[in-house]
Amino acid sequence: MPKIDVSKVAEILKKNHIDPAVLRRVIEEINIAVQPDNAEEKPPAVKKQWVIVVSDPEGRLPKGDFVGWVLQLPENESVVTTPDRVFRAVYDFNASKKGHLLPVKTVGEAFENVPAKHFKDAELWVKTKVPVLMLRTDNEIPKE
Repeated sequence: MPKIDVSKVAEILKKNHIDPAVLRRVIEEINIAVQPDNAEEKPPAVKKQWVIVVSDPEGRLPKGDFVGWVLQLPENESVVTTPDRVFRAVYDFNASKKGHLLPVKTVGEAFENVPAKHFKDAELWVKTKVPVLMLRTDNEIPKE
């Protein structure tokens, strides 16, 4: 539905010689109708965090907390190429003007500081710039 400014409505009504008292009441009602309802404010959004759940049914991972980053790469590509893609994005960034001023030296710095365009050129998309907790699971649902 097209939206029209209240002042334009008032001008149109004036051009059509509407009684000033009626015009004032109509414009006041329109102004009240277009104001947002403060009574129906939405509650603040629940803050969420990301977590990586790793299946470890054979218990090969050591006990303890891990952190990691969530990434995406093309479906038909091997995940083994992921470190090379990260390195390629970092090399491109470090060769840029900003990279000369603030070079990236670690993988964590790469995910936090390298712009998305460098990762996109390497066909890698970073979903979390900060590391998230990774949990182990034995991939079994316990019986009740």
